[in-house]
Amino acid sequence: MSFHKLANKRFSVRKYKNTPVEREKILSCLEAARLTPSACNSQPWHFVVVDNPEEAAILADKTTLPLSKLNQFTRESPVIVAIVAEKPNLSAQIGGMIKKKPYYLMDIGMAAEHFCLQAVEEGLGTCMLGWFNEKAVKEFLSVPAKKSIPLLITLGYPEKELPPNKIRAKLEDIYSFGKYGHLDTPHSSALDVRESLKE
Repeated sequence: MSFHKLANKRFSVRKYKNTPVEREKILSCLEAARLTPSACNSQPWHFVVVDNPEEAAILADKTTLPLSKLNQFTRESPVIVAIVAEKPNLSAQIGGMIKKKPYYLMDIGMAAEHFCLQAVEEGLGTCMLGWFNEKAVKEFLSVPAKKSIPLLITLGYPEKELPPNKIRAKLEDIYSFGKYGHLDTPHSSALDVRESLKE
């Protein structure tokens, strides 16, 4: 499918079928993540895949809060993937310090999205989680205390394959040409682009 269709089909899935995910499909998603560009090619990530149902259920409990509906859907997910932040190479570290930008987090974000887009291609659904008990997750996954886990990703076959209507800003409202706030093309061009993507 075209990239725009793939991007449109990708959404945060919070209802999964009780169906195991084939290792081949998981590895395909990991391969897509492996190909992600990163600052100074530092590749500051390690993916811990939990696809054993009993272990996934234990891990899911570490993403929820007592008396809260937050992340309760993780208990339905047959696979949970933890992205561990690895130490960037020296060039990326120096660049990040000089520019005061956490390049490694940007890199992990890109790798996570590569993973999620490939999941769509495989007929799977995902949801990224940034809110969870990181200390408990690290202990359960035997991740060294000094390392961090910026993201978890749930993975499985979605109960519904069609994405909901996405609420997004209008295309003409999110860009400028030449100068901030300057729209160099008529709105109709943006509308034409949106219409062409539906075909």
